[in-house]
Amino acid sequence: MKKIFNTTFLLLTSVLVLTGCQTNKGEADENNQLEKLTIVTMPDENNPEAGGKNKQFQEDMSKALGVTVEQMEGADYAVGIEAMKNKQLDVLLVSPMSYFQAKQKTAIEPVVTTTSMGASEYRTLFITQKDNDKLNNIEDLKGTNFAFVDPASSSGYMFPKYTLVKELKLSADQLEEPGYFFKTVAYSGKHDASVMGVAKGDYEAAAVAGQVLDQMDAAGLVDKDELKVIGKTDVIPNPVYVMRKDLPEDIKKKIKDFYVTYDNTDYFETFYKDPTVKFVEAHEEDYRVAEDMMNTLGIKGDN
Repeated sequence: MKKIFNTTFLLLTSVLVLTGCQTNKGEADENNQLEKLTIVTMPDENNPEAGGKNKQFQEDMSKALGVTVEQMEGADYAVGIEAMKNKQLDVLLVSPMSYFQAKQKTAIEPVVTTTSMGASEYRTLFITQKDNDKLNNIEDLKGTNFAFVDPASSSGYMFPKYTLVKELKLSADQLEEPGYFFKTVAYSGKHDASVMGVAKGDYEAAAVAGQVLDQMDAAGLVDKDELKVIGKTDVIPNPVYVMRKDLPEDIKKKIKDFYVTYDNTDYFETFYKDPTVKFVEAHEEDYRVAEDMMNTLGIKGDN
């Protein structure tokens, strides 16, 4: 799901809990048959056709599963996890970080994630100007004027910070203090601002999402041949759909089979701006890097 996501992109409204989810819609009846499947996903204000595509998705899934499917948008990870714990929703889209927080609170299992947009894997790149001979690897970043994107950004802050702390044996608490490792640390606010800042010489180096660099190069906003990559993070996993572990086994299989075979290109174009994106089966081991990142940086709470 390669919109460059930060950790606040999924919303679940309190209205969901106060109204539509007061009954156990995901409960199986006495014959172990599910009467209604409730899915909570993310809103997308940039896609005005999203509502219609959601409706088509619901109809397609309802037909495949043989039960009524309701897909909604919401407002907070913690609320969604609590609703799933109370069997008030059945399938929830969570960030890689919230995946492990959810597992601590309720019995869930991963369903699907999405392929990357385009051919490249989703990583954060450490970039500098091509002719900067002093910077050739992340160790050389010591003493530089460096830019992260925003402390709330996974790809623009958390994962690159995790990479520096882990690989260079640095203090997570002290990393951003002037003079500890970097000379100074700035927060550009956006990935494209970091890229332009390096290109113009405002920052000696920065951590940016690789896809943003490719997009800016394709749009003619920057020539990535004038920049060089001196390091990269591990692959950053996409958000993942999870489902209640106690759903009937036949329904769980149908849910997964529906997602991985769904081929409505209009749907993927609307939500991901790329008709080639597909749902693929998700595995817990793919998200271990997020768990290790959280532990290394001491991240708590619902991110």
